[in-house]
Amino acid sequence: MIHFPEATKVHKRLPKEAFYQHLPITNALKDRFVSDVDRIYVEWSLTKDSLHLEKDSRISEILVLLIELKKRDFDAKILEAIARQNPHELIFLLSYENERQLAVYHGKLYRSQWMPAEHVKLSARGFSVDEIMDSLIEQIALANETDGGGNLSIDERLARQEKIEKLQKQIEKIETAAWKEQQPKKKFELYSRTQEYRKKLEEIKHG
Repeated sequence: MIHFPEATKVHKRLPKEAFYQHLPITNALKDRFVSDVDRIYVEWSLTKDSLHLEKDSRISEILVLLIELKKRDFDAKILEAIARQNPHELIFLLSYENERQLAVYHGKLYRSQWMPAEHVKLSARGFSVDEIMDSLIEQIALANETDGGGNLSIDERLARQEKIEKLQKQIEKIETAAWKEQQPKKKFELYSRTQEYRKKLEEIKHG
């Protein structure tokens, strides 16, 4: 469930032409807007007033856009183009048939897994719009984090997660190569490299 106060509800449809006609994007990406996107709504507007917050923030408004898609395997560059050119902080709720996906652009695009509509969870946590934005990024981009991040900032946690994912992919790649390798010496070298990467992985995970 998505838990935002009733005062934040907007549900205002925006013509998708307003996006692709005015964004500095290629003709190919404009075509993707037409072929991939059905409808766009501003579903919620999170502000200091609508959330009844007392603390001031750098961020004045977070818009949650509901994007109804014509197909599941849409071009994600559409979201990047919208986020980069919009002055507001944006959260994307993507909808295709009975499936949903959450996305947020924070330096790069982060997306959740596709899930049944009833499994979507998102809530406004914090005492300022800034804190709530950090929480929304956390709920989407750091959903698989296991240790809560300790005292690290959102950006530090995202950087750490990226390093972990990169090392995990390297380990998987080397293990596959080691399994296929026939020469004992090369097999051992690959095994040793895997152990080295595993050690680095544990250091990053546990500081």
